[in-house]
Amino acid sequence: MPSLPFTQVDAFADAPFTGNPAAVMPLDVWLDDATLQAIAAENNLSETAFTVATPDDPTADYALRWFTPTVEVKLCGHATLASGHVLMQGDAVRFSTRHAGILTVSRADDGYALSLPAWTSTPRDLPELAAGMGGDVLETRWRDGGYAIFVYRDAAAIRALTPDFAALKKAGDLLLMATSPGDDSDIISRVFVPGGGVDEDPVTGSAHGLLTPYWAERLGKTAIRAFQASARGGHIGCTLEGDRVILTGGCRTVIEGRFLL
Repeated sequence: MPSLPFTQVDAFADAPFTGNPAAVMPLDVWLDDATLQAIAAENNLSETAFTVATPDDPTADYALRWFTPTVEVKLCGHATLASGHVLMQGDAVRFSTRHAGILTVSRADDGYALSLPAWTSTPRDLPELAAGMGGDVLETRWRDGGYAIFVYRDAAAIRALTPDFAALKKAGDLLLMATSPGDDSDIISRVFVPGGGVDEDPVTGSAHGLLTPYWAERLGKTAIRAFQASARGGHIGCTLEGDRVILTGGCRTVIEGRFLL
């Protein structure tokens, strides 16, 4: 029976059972897309990361793709961090991706640093999405590709949200970010992707690639302490460096084994 290596990692985690779990599955060669999607559905985690050690870009160490239980995504931060945790041999590892360019994971203090593109957003009225998110939305912003930001007054408003997932799912595969100033952090957020098969994502690196530029301008500083207030919760250090966002956090391996096909 064919088998594949399997490692489950809690990323952006201070301890096991916190942060965001991701499966990391190194491959010798790409399997067909239907099989990759079926494996991700079987894993039933926010994302499964697949890598091969023959990237198209010769400056990278691995090619990297990510799948939720229902779709392939353009960018996933926590599963990239988890892949670096599993595959890194020296001080850094570089991944080539189909839509986000080269992503680098390097060692940083007791954890890792992940370099993502800094994606800016612009104001846009999103009344139907705002209604589905609920609460008193103060500002809505958009980035092409399916990224929406909803700004609220305070952390209490973020924690109290009970989105209408059935309504939001009808809008398609969108990354929906609720955010406000934090209480014990600079900013707080929750992230919802019902159209991509994940009602609430525990800790979302890609979201902070958009939240960091927004809050850096609003707060007047480039280094931001972020907390994502899911049931698991996770802390992310965010630094804006030109056209890149550097996210820092820890990883904990919780499962190692083989996936049988």
